[in-house]
Amino acid sequence: MQLRIEGDRLTLTLQGAERLWAVKLSPIVVPRAHVVRAEAALPPSTWKQIRAPGTSLPGLIKAGTYYTDRGKEFWYALQGRKDNPLTIELEGESYRRLVLTPEGPPGWAERINAWVSG
Repeated sequence: MQLRIEGDRLTLTLQGAERLWAVKLSPIVVPRAHVVRAEAALPPSTWKQIRAPGTSLPGLIKAGTYYTDRGKEFWYALQGRKDNPLTIELEGESYRRLVLTPEGPPGWAERINAWVSG
């Protein structure tokens, strides 16, 4: 997974098998104006959700598009990366939330919030 901030766009690109697990071939590109905030935490999972399409292996991976009572969400969360959670709240996009566990150093939430504010 590659998360990038370029100018006024936040881009999430899945690579290799990640694209298959999430059934998401194209990158997710979000303009700065549509990012509300980011948080270094994962939202609680709920049994009131529909996966369409995606993959869920409890305790291992949750990837793809999920419809919840909060709205449409994109998840790519791996149990092995649970120490680096990231939730990005959106408005004016097809996804209301991106829930990720990116590789690399923590700090994405702070970077995104600083970028949003300016």
